[in-house]
Amino acid sequence: MTQWERLQQLDTVYSQRAFDLYNGDEFPMDVRHYLAHWIEGQDWERASRDSSQAAFLFQVLLENLDNQFSRFAQERDSFLLQRNFRRYKQNFQKYQEEPYTLATIINWFLVKEKGILNDAELAQQVQTLQVQPAAMELESQRQVEKRLKDLKTKVEVMEHSIRCLEEQQDEFDFKYQTHLMDSCTAEEKKKQLEGLQKMLNAVDNCRRNFLSDISAILNAADVLCSALIDEELVEWKRRQQKSCIGAPDDTSLEHLEKWFTQIIECMFQLQMFLQKLDELVGKMTYENDPIPVQKPPLQSRVDTLLTHLIKSSFVVENQPSMPQGRGLLVLRTNVQFSVKVRLLYKVPELNHVMKVTVSVNKFRKFNVLGTLSKALNMAESMNGGMVADFRHLTLKDRKVGGGGKGINDLSLSVTEELHRITFQTQFDYQGLSVPLETSSLPVVVISNSSQQQSAWASVLWFNMLCPDPENVKFFETSPAATWPQFGEMLSWQFLSCGKRCLHNDQLETLAIKLFGKQQSYDNCKISWTKFSKENLPDTNFTLWVWLDGILNLVKLYLSDLWSDGSIMGFVSKGKERLLLKKKQNGTFLLRFSESIKDGGITFSWVQYANDGTPSVHTVKPFTSTDLKQIALPDILCNFRIMVAENIPVNPLCYLYPNTPKDQAFGKYYSEKTEEENPYLKYLKTKLVFVSKENSCSGVREGPESDLCTQDRDPPSISDAGDDDVLLRESEKSPMLSSSTTDADILNSMLDIDGESTVPKPFPATSPHISLSCLHQNFPESAGDNLEEAHFTDTFQEFFNEINFQIQQEDNVNLALALS
Repeated sequence: MTQWERLQQLDTVYSQRAFDLYNGDEFPMDVRHYLAHWIEGQDWERASRDSSQAAFLFQVLLENLDNQFSRFAQERDSFLLQRNFRRYKQNFQKYQEEPYTLATIINWFLVKEKGILNDAELAQQVQTLQVQPAAMELESQRQVEKRLKDLKTKVEVMEHSIRCLEEQQDEFDFKYQTHLMDSCTAEEKKKQLEGLQKMLNAVDNCRRNFLSDISAILNAADVLCSALIDEELVEWKRRQQKSCIGAPDDTSLEHLEKWFTQIIECMFQLQMFLQKLDELVGKMTYENDPIPVQKPPLQSRVDTLLTHLIKSSFVVENQPSMPQGRGLLVLRTNVQFSVKVRLLYKVPELNHVMKVTVSVNKFRKFNVLGTLSKALNMAESMNGGMVADFRHLTLKDRKVGGGGKGINDLSLSVTEELHRITFQTQFDYQGLSVPLETSSLPVVVISNSSQQQSAWASVLWFNMLCPDPENVKFFETSPAATWPQFGEMLSWQFLSCGKRCLHNDQLETLAIKLFGKQQSYDNCKISWTKFSKENLPDTNFTLWVWLDGILNLVKLYLSDLWSDGSIMGFVSKGKERLLLKKKQNGTFLLRFSESIKDGGITFSWVQYANDGTPSVHTVKPFTSTDLKQIALPDILCNFRIMVAENIPVNPLCYLYPNTPKDQAFGKYYSEKTEEENPYLKYLKTKLVFVSKENSCSGVREGPESDLCTQDRDPPSISDAGDDDVLLRESEKSPMLSSSTTDADILNSMLDIDGESTVPKPFPATSPHISLSCLHQNFPESAGDNLEEAHFTDTFQEFFNEINFQIQQEDNVNLALALS
C-alpha cells in the first residue's frame, strides 16, 4: 500500500490535514494522486541535492504527465482532468532551469505526509492504550447496569407480591374468624370450610411462590455480586495499581459506588421481605407451612451476600503519598503523608458515625503519629461519598532490640521491604453488624531522601508484576519482567514526566540495546537484579539509575520538548548517522546520552563538504547542571561554529526530518530582561557557543575547551577501533555486554567515523543547497564584535558566578557577543 493510499484511509481529522496540505498550487493533488506509485518510488531528497538526478526525474515527470494526459483523452468523462494535466505540465516548465527546486518541493510534501501518518499512528497507539480498553470497560459496565436494572425490577415486583400475600392472609384470617363465630347448619359450615380450604391453598401457594422468587433473585444477585466484586472491583484495583506507576487509567469510583449502593439497597429490601414473612408466620401458620423451613437458608444467603458486599465496599481511594515525594507509595519517616479511604455504600444515615482507625503491619516497628481516627463523612468528598481523608499522618521508626529491621528478612534492603497501612471500622446498620478492614498497596518506607530512587524502583517493579497486594515478601523471590511488561511500564514513566509515551522505534532501540537484535522481544526478560542492582557494562551505575536520570531531566527541563515530539531520545548513534546523512545540510536531532549517570541530552547535525560528502557532528551532552542555567531551546538558538574568516554561524537549521529550527523551538526561546537578570543593567550580553577551526585567542583567554566533534565515514572499521569518536569519551552502549554483541550489532551501535574531529567550513553555496539559514538571527559585523570583545575582571567574576559549565568537545569555545 502506498503512502498516499494510507493517507486516504485515515480518520477524518488526519485525512483533512492531508487535503489541506495540497490547498496551494505548488504541487497539485491530482498529480500526487495519479502518479502516486512512481512519485514514492523516487529519491527526491537526493535529487534536491544532486542537480543531474533532479534533471533526470524532472524529464521523467513530464513524460508521466503526458502519458496520463493520453489516458484521460481516451476516457469520455475525463475532460476536466485532461485539461488540468495540460496546465500542470505547463506550470512545471518553470523549473526547467532549476529542477532541484521542484525536487525539494516534492520531497517537502512527502515528508509532511509522513508526519501526518506518524501523528495518526501515535493517536492510534494512545487509542489502543486508552480508548479500546475503555470501550471494553464500557461494554462490561453496560452488562452490570442491565443486570442491576433487572434485579431492581424484580425486587419492586417482590414488594407488590408481599403486599398481595399479606392481603390474602388477612382475608383468610377474617373469614376463618367469622366462620368460627357463625352459627349455621352443618351443610353451610361444610361449604364454608371448603371455601376456607381453597383460600388457605391459595395462601400456601403464594407463600411458596414468594419464597421461590426470593431464591431466584438471590441467584441473580449472586451473579451480579460476582461480576461486581470479582471482576469490576478487581479490575479497578488493578487499574489503580498501574496508575500509581504512571498508567493513564481511569480510577474513578463513581460507577462502583453507584452499583454497590444499589445492590446493597436491594439486599436490605430482601432482608425486610424475609422479616415480613416472620410477621406473617407469627399471625398464622399451618401444617406444612413452607416459611419456617425455607426462610432460614434464604436469610443466611442474604446475610452472606450483604456481608460480602459491605466488606468489599471498603477501599483505599487515594494511596499513601508524600506531598513532594518521588511518587506514590514511597514514604519517609518523620515526613507527613496522606491517604484516603472510602465506603462505596453511600448511606446518609451513617454520616459521621463510622470511625476509621489506622495501623501499620509488623515487619518493621513504627509509631504512627497524627490523627489516627477519623469518621467516614460526606463533607470531604466532591460527590458526597463516605470518605475518611487522613492528611497528616507520620511514621516514626521504632528500634527493635539492637536494630531497626524488626522481624523482616535481613537479606532484603530497606527499599525492598514492603509494608501495608491498614484501616479498620465497624459497620452497624439495620441489624447487620460487620467489622470492616482494608489496606493500602505495599509502601516502601525510607529514612533518607537518597533512598527515594531505589524505593521508587521497588514500587515500579512490584506494581508492574504483582497483582496480589498482600504479597509483602515479593522481593524475596522477585520474578523477571518480560519486555512487553517492562517497555509498557517505562513508557508510562515518560508519559508521567513528559506527557508523551515512548513510541515503537524508541522502545525497539532500547530492546536492541538490552537484548541484541531479535525477531521478537516478547519472550525476552529482564531480572530485578539487572534492572536495579547490577551496573551496566563499563559504567558505575545501574540501568534504572540511567533511565531515572533521563526521566528527571525530562521532567525538570525538557517536558515541553518531549511532549511535542521534538526529542528523538533513544536512537543508536549508528542509526543517527544513517538518518542525518540522508537529510539536507543543517538537519539535526536530539537524543539522550548513554554514558551519563544523571541524564544527559545531546544534539547532532549533518554538514556537507565541498565535494558533497556528509559528516555528522555531535556536542557533548548537556546535563541538569547546564540546563539549569540555560534552557535547551536557547542553547540551540545561540549555538555557533566558526566558519571561514572567523565568522560564527549557527549550523542548526532543521529539526529532523525537516522542520525549521525556529518553527520547532521559537515558542520556547527566552530573552531575559533587565528585571530578570540584573547583570544586563551593566552590560547587555548574549551567551553563545562558538566552535572555530583556528585558535580563538581573540575570543577568550585560556585553554580551548571541548564541545563539538565531527565524524566521517572511514575507509574501514579497523581505523576507528572500539572508541566512540562522536564523543570525547568512549560512549559505547552501556547496556549491551560483549558476550551478546555480534559484528552487525556492534557496527550499528558504535561510532566508527575516524576522520578529523575539527569541524570543516561549510560548503560554498550551490544552486541546490542554501546556507541562508546559517546566517539568520545573527547581528551584522558579528565577527568584528567578537574580535573586539575583552574579558574584564568584572565580567570574569560574573561569568564565574553564573557557573555555566558546558561540557565541551574538540575546538569549541563559549563566547560573549556584545550587543
